[in-house]
Amino acid sequence: MTKDDQHNLLRVSSLNSGDGGRTPYSPKRKHDTRQRILESAQRLFNRKGFSETSIGEIMTDAGLTHGGFYRHFTGKDELYAAAVRQFLCKKAAAPWQAKYASPSGADKPRARRIVDAYLSRDHFDDREGCCPLLGMASDVSRSGAAVKSAYQQVVETLVGVFAASLGQSQARERALVLATLCVGGMVLARGVDDPGLADDLRRAAHKQVLRIAGWHGGQNA
Repeated sequence: MTKDDQHNLLRVSSLNSGDGGRTPYSPKRKHDTRQRILESAQRLFNRKGFSETSIGEIMTDAGLTHGGFYRHFTGKDELYAAAVRQFLCKKAAAPWQAKYASPSGADKPRARRIVDAYLSRDHFDDREGCCPLLGMASDVSRSGAAVKSAYQQVVETLVGVFAASLGQSQARERALVLATLCVGGMVLARGVDDPGLADDLRRAAHKQVLRIAGWHGGQNA
């Protein structure tokens, strides 16, 4: 029996036992608890991958009991989809994004600032708070429809932002190339042991993105 099978049994037990006389969660407490689960899930999915992360590990990392998971999600696929949507919708920038969202970069197009942040050393080093396209690259093809749909949503969002900044000339095709260079460059850089080669991969991808987009100046660290 797998860990997730065990947690499915916990779910049945929790659903059948009711509240056990306890005071129901307030809407605020339920929302805050859900956020803790989502933040824990994003960290662990990015760090360990989807298949290697169990529901129990996510709940323990969030400081919550395992059985409480099913008050918020039906399973791990739904949790992943919700964690991805939170990444897309969150208002506060991740640490690797913050430097490039500062007023000093306001003279650059939004898409250029995204590229600079995406292919930065800060993003490369942030294994827990990174874009889910990087943390899930090796897992998503073997996952279910909900996971693939959420992953695709991130891809389409990234491509859409790029296309909106590229004008009319082959905008979508160029945006697809930019997204491929950003994600592929980072996945390859993270997959090699040689730090020098990893830096070369990131910087080469960044240079070619700027060339294709027609943006000039600036070399990523």
